[in-house]
Amino acid sequence: MSSIPEWFPDEITAADLVDAMGRIHRHRCHILDLVTPTPGRRMAGYAVTISYFPTCSEGLPAESYNFADLFYQAVGEEGRGKVLVLASNGYPETSLGGGTKLARAQKMGLAGVVADGRLRDFDELAGFDFATYCSGEATRWGGDSVTPYQANVPVVISRVGIHPGDFVFADSHGTVIIPPMQVEDVVAEAVRVNEEDRAALLCIAEERSNGGDEPSG
Repeated sequence: MSSIPEWFPDEITAADLVDAMGRIHRHRCHILDLVTPTPGRRMAGYAVTISYFPTCSEGLPAESYNFADLFYQAVGEEGRGKVLVLASNGYPETSLGGGTKLARAQKMGLAGVVADGRLRDFDELAGFDFATYCSGEATRWGGDSVTPYQANVPVVISRVGIHPGDFVFADSHGTVIIPPMQVEDVVAEAVRVNEEDRAALLCIAEERSNGGDEPSG
């Protein structure tokens, strides 16, 4: 199963995209060390964000600051082609959600979820159609530590800045964030990177070792 738009080349990997981004500009665009309950599943789509904040029941009342409300604010009327980015703001070991909350992503047809915190219910998440990448699986809820705070604001995950509308790609190599106005150029360059690598592999396959041809004595 793959959460990838039809126009995205099948052969392109996160590593190809990072190389392509490096040829265009030098800012950090890759996120490493995320895990997934959907191994082998690729993801691509445009970011919508929820930023979490340390919980304070006085300042952040649940009737105004809750996952359901922030989710629908972030996603809007149409979820297809979107990737929900959950930013923990310094709480990578805390659960930001699980199968129940993220059933909304399934209902809305999202392409995927990326979180720099933990998520619960990997078995449930694996059964959804979208791909999921996060810092690990959680067993304990995180609502006493962090609260969904803002929807569709710029966030930072693993030193990578993400604006709503940025293009998000993830596979087993890593997660890549691309500014929307550069997606076509970066993907085209990634195709060239991939072709160059394939050509280099052919050249290596034709290389000969001269070790056995040296004269003795």
